[in-house]
Amino acid sequence: MNVKENVQQILAHFHIEQFQHDLIHWFQTEQRDLPWRKDKDPYKIWVSEVMLQQTRVDTVIPYFYQFIEKFPTLDALAEAEEEEVLKAWEGLGYYSRIRHLHEAVKEVKEKYGGCVPASKEQFSSLKGVGPYTTGAVLSIAYGIPEPAVDGNVMRVLSRIFYITDDIAKGSTRKKFENIVSKIISHDNPSDFNQALMELGALVCTPKNPSCFLCPVQRHCRAFAEGIETELPVKTKGKAPKRVSFRAIVLMNEKGNILIQKRPPRGLLANLWQFPNDEHAPTRNDEAFVKEISERYHVVIRSLERIGSFEHVFSHVVWHIEAYKGNALELQMGDETNKWVTIDELKQYAFPVIYQKIWQAYE
Repeated sequence: MNVKENVQQILAHFHIEQFQHDLIHWFQTEQRDLPWRKDKDPYKIWVSEVMLQQTRVDTVIPYFYQFIEKFPTLDALAEAEEEEVLKAWEGLGYYSRIRHLHEAVKEVKEKYGGCVPASKEQFSSLKGVGPYTTGAVLSIAYGIPEPAVDGNVMRVLSRIFYITDDIAKGSTRKKFENIVSKIISHDNPSDFNQALMELGALVCTPKNPSCFLCPVQRHCRAFAEGIETELPVKTKGKAPKRVSFRAIVLMNEKGNILIQKRPPRGLLANLWQFPNDEHAPTRNDEAFVKEISERYHVVIRSLERIGSFEHVFSHVVWHIEAYKGNALELQMGDETNKWVTIDELKQYAFPVIYQKIWQAYE
């Protein structure tokens, strides 16, 4: 059976109009007061949706206010320097999101006169814009009945329709997109999509869903069968790889700090960090000092341990033993290694784990 036939079977006895009414009425009554819901500005909605990927709403709210204050319009973001944009994003993580958004708004400024395109074909072709972002922005900002299927939505629908397909698979997401395209409200796609997301965030939660508060409980097959906590089905990914290395905060005789820019591609691209032996971990202090001295053209005159720091990425865990030391500068820095004053340091975007190291140093 193909996906379309399967979806038709799933929806055969489903009361679509009643479901739409119950869901949207609940959302209009109970929705959270979130800053990106203040207006239908497609740029602000786009920024919020990018920020909300892999990040909790409570974390995003202050970042959203600060970001929009700094870049109030699409043109303002498009014209900003990458360093400034990365600094504004500092701490939110998943930095490829903001690099892609930055590239995409430049294209919108150049191709579409700074107006976010309402065309699915045009908007989805922009850098970093996938099916979910396309559906969310077009439905919320422009009222276009386009499905916006994220993890929350898949969890809600897997329970409502008793779907046991593995949500980690792309084919399952396609099935849910097909379902939403059939049940979405054409009169109010904005509230419909937001309501599904809101329901997943507030009521139909991963653990201990509040079924007795659910506005669409009467439509839910998993609740009727008493198996809501067993859905959705999702295979576990591989455990993240653990990587251990050392880093050091070096100060020269002028009171300046040595920082290094990460490569333009890969994890945390173009962010700044302190000197480290990430690519050649050492086992003792002497070897570490030798490695750092040769690589960064310094003479290290003292070495003192600051502490241990850990950061979990989706696929890797960094464990850093951090040190501080005084150093004699043998060679001037370049574009990737530079000595900066403590005040200047505040202008550069650092990964969270290096921010923590700096705070411990201070």
